[in-house]
Parts: sequence; structure tokens; C-alpha cells
Amino acid sequence: MSSTNLTSLHHYLYNGTQSCTDRVTRFLQNIESKKHLNAFLSVFNTEALDRARLIDKKIEQGTAGKLAGLVVGIKDVLAYENHPLQASSKILNGFTSKFTATAVQRLLTEDAIIIGRQNCDEFAMGSSNENSAFGAVLNDIDNTRVSGGSSGGSAVAVMADMCDVSLGSDTGGSVRQPAAFCGIYGLKPTYSRISRHGLIAYGSSFDCIGIFSKSLETMARVLEVIAGADEFDSTVSRQAVPHFEEALHPSSKKFSVAYLKDALESTAVQPEIKEALQVKIDRLKAAGHTVEAVDFALSEYILPTYYILATAEASSNLSRYDGVRFGHRSPNTTDLQSMYKKTRAEGFGSEVQRRILLGTFVLSASYYDAYYTQAQKVRRLIREQTKRILTQYDFILSPTTPTTAFKIGEHTNNPVEMYLADLFSVHANVAGVPAISVPCGKDNQGLPIGLQITANDFDEAGLFQFSKVIQTLA
Repeated sequence: MSSTNLTSLHHYLYNGTQSCTDRVTRFLQNIESKKHLNAFLSVFNTEALDRARLIDKKIEQGTAGKLAGLVVGIKDVLAYENHPLQASSKILNGFTSKFTATAVQRLLTEDAIIIGRQNCDEFAMGSSNENSAFGAVLNDIDNTRVSGGSSGGSAVAVMADMCDVSLGSDTGGSVRQPAAFCGIYGLKPTYSRISRHGLIAYGSSFDCIGIFSKSLETMARVLEVIAGADEFDSTVSRQAVPHFEEALHPSSKKFSVAYLKDALESTAVQPEIKEALQVKIDRLKAAGHTVEAVDFALSEYILPTYYILATAEASSNLSRYDGVRFGHRSPNTTDLQSMYKKTRAEGFGSEVQRRILLGTFVLSASYYDAYYTQAQKVRRLIREQTKRILTQYDFILSPTTPTTAFKIGEHTNNPVEMYLADLFSVHANVAGVPAISVPCGKDNQGLPIGLQITANDFDEAGLFQFSKVIQTLA
């Protein structure tokens, strides 16, 4: 069963051709038949069916919400009251959320159906979903390949028709990169567009809740529902939320587009991805759009800036997981200090430990100014340069990832190789601007290619509009 856009879905639901109950039943069957992909950690079978029956009645009565019947999965970093929440980590074994994240609650208010909790890299730290305490998520096209990370379970669930939409989190590309590897849409909105209340923190100045879907229209409506001001998050934007779906109406507007010159010249970028980008550039020009190459002078500093600042924030955020109040507590302790040390050593996986140690190092008194303070200055310069380009051009076009989905285990012994998978995606997080990965064909092995579109602050409507243009180019 393929996911459909909301307009078509509601047509079928309201004329009685389909029911929410039938749809949930079929999704549950798909989840069961594809459980070897390891996309879900919890499936809310009974609850989802009960809710589907309730929404079927609301549809009959004409009282259903904007997202009636939409089946959604949530990444295991989003709180859902009275449901397990572990960030795919042993250190939160047995933890049950005491409240619901704002984004999740807004979905429920508009009659979406939450079908389950999805696997991810531990504490959203990873580019392959191999860092989960519950094992890797497999790519549905080729089970020997990664799904991408950190929101791999969320991407595969949409890719493999286990739900219509997934909510993930994007700190350095964790929605867009797996979306590219799985051949679906993945949106990272502007930082602060969506409330982070109820999102387990990794890097608080980078974290964004993002959306996976096979339909731009569905994604636009979901964003419209979950975005906006929230009394529980003082950092969320109070800007008005547009009607994003209107941006998908046919338009004759011609855009000015910059593309990263390095993306077509770098030996690190897979040839088929370069070719896909070049084809889109040529077709955009042929359709009358302005497309020009740009040099991003600070490009070599984006990745190190991100990993210095994000790990520093992770070191601070993850200090709360100490075995005192919740989650795992080591039984092999003799005093308070040994409880802290052994609990964290046993509970955190190797990648999380690596990032905590790196973050603690750059925040230490001897190195704070040399690393953390300098990285903050460079981040400001990166944002300023990005904004200058986006003042001159409507969008920046680039690959989402330097390669298509790589083999499981291929980069696990070399963290630097793994971090390079984020080469293009971290830019939007460092600069705080919105970006989307759109499917753009396949490589010679049949693996999906994603292209990334980056826009100026709060121009998600522009992203949707230009994504439609990209997808309709002959």
C-alpha cells in the first residue's frame, strides 16, 4: 500500500471508499511483514486501531480534524505521554514519558493516528542508524545497506509503507540524509519554526523536528499543523504560520538559484550524484530559471564547527542521564561517584561516549577559548555568508549526501568517514535556515539519490514551491 496525499486520502475516507480502520490494519500488516528492517521499537496496535475507529465516526459526523486518518510514526526522541521513550539507548531502559511533545499533541488534536515509536541512532547521534542500542535499521531497497541516520527508522517506515508520515529530528542532517538514502522527502524547517518541547535534546541550538513523507502536499499540511508559537518553548518563533499548501499551486514564477561549485568538482561526491545535480541545473536553465555557481569560502569550516559546538551541547545536555532519577542504574557500584561512572559507561554506547568526551574536552577551561569560542565566531560568519547568498538568490541547490546509501559496517571503524556523510547537510543547521531533500533518481545500483534545496529563514513555502518545480522538470 503506497502512501497518498491528504486530499486524495480524505476523498476516499469521506466518500466511504476507505476507512481509517482498514488503513491502520494494512499498515500494521506491513509493519509485521517488514519487521526485519527494524524500523519500529514499539507498535501501538490496539491503541491505533481504537483511535482509527473513533476517527471513522468523526468523519461520518463531519467533525474530523485537518489530518483525519493520517497515520504517523514518531522517532524515539519525541515524548508521548504514557508511552516508552528511550532515545534508542540503554541508559533510558524502562522510561515512560510523563507528557506529550507539542508537535505530537498537535498531530493528535487534528486527528492523526500515532502508530508507533521508531528506531534511531542513540540520542540522535549518527549518520547510519547503526548506533542504536536496538540494532541497525536496514534499507528496504537493499538490506545490506544503511537507512541513514539518525532518523533511519522514521525514513524506512515511510519508504516501506509502514505509515504515511514520520516525525524525526534533524541536528546535522538527521532527517534529510536518511530521506535521501530512502528516496523520499525530508524537511528540516527553520530553527525555531517548530516547538522543541518534548524533544530529547542533543544539540539545543541545532535541534529541529523534521518531517518525512512521500507527498509534498501532505508534508506541507503537517508542517502547518505542528509549527508556530508554544507557551512551553521560549525559543520557538512567534512568526505567523502560512498556508504552506498554497505554495504547491502551479506557478509560472522564475527563480534565481545558486549551486555549490564544489559539489560538481569534489572527488568526494559520487559521479551519479554529480550527474543528477548537473541534469537538474541544465533543465532549470532550459525552463528559464537563473542558475549560477557560487563558491562558499567557509565550506571547509562547516563540518568542524558543527562537531565542536554540537558535541559541546551534547556534553551538557546528556549530563542529566546519571542513574539518579530515571533509567538505567548500574548495580555494580560502591559509592555515588562509581554509580555515575559505571551507569554512564554501561548505559551509553561508544558513539555517544565519544561525543560526550569530545564536547567535554572543548568546554574544558584550557581549551574553551581555543575551540568553543572560536567555533561560535565561525558559526556567525557561516550564517552571514549563507544569508548573503540567499539575499542574492532564492535558493541554494546541492547534493543532500556525497554518496548513496553505503554498506552496513563500511564506516563504523572510522568516525571521520562517517561524519563526512554529513558534508552537505550540516550547513543548514549551522546557519539555522530551512532545507529539504527531494528524491532525484537512482544511481547505477538502483539506490536513491537526494538533492538538497536550502532557503532563507522561514521560507518553507518557497522550499515546497521549488521542490515541486524540481520534481516536474522534464
